[in-house]
Amino acid sequence: MEAVLNISPRESQVLDLLAQEYTTKEIATQLFISDHTVVSHRKNLMDKLGARNAAGLVRRGFETSILKLNA
Repeated sequence: MEAVLNISPRESQVLDLLAQEYTTKEIATQLFISDHTVVSHRKNLMDKLGARNAAGLVRRGFETSILKLNA
């Protein structure tokens, strides 16, 4: 999917942490960024992947192979 090519490395990190059930605050702490920046990355991901919420982001992340199952 073309949208995958537009995902920044930081957006990919945010998506990965969302899939691991981290909260906005926990993601911000983990990545040394503000809560607001996490929210902005999440919004950009929703726009790029056509998701309506965090669950949709995770689903689309797996569908587009941005996210992979850890065996």
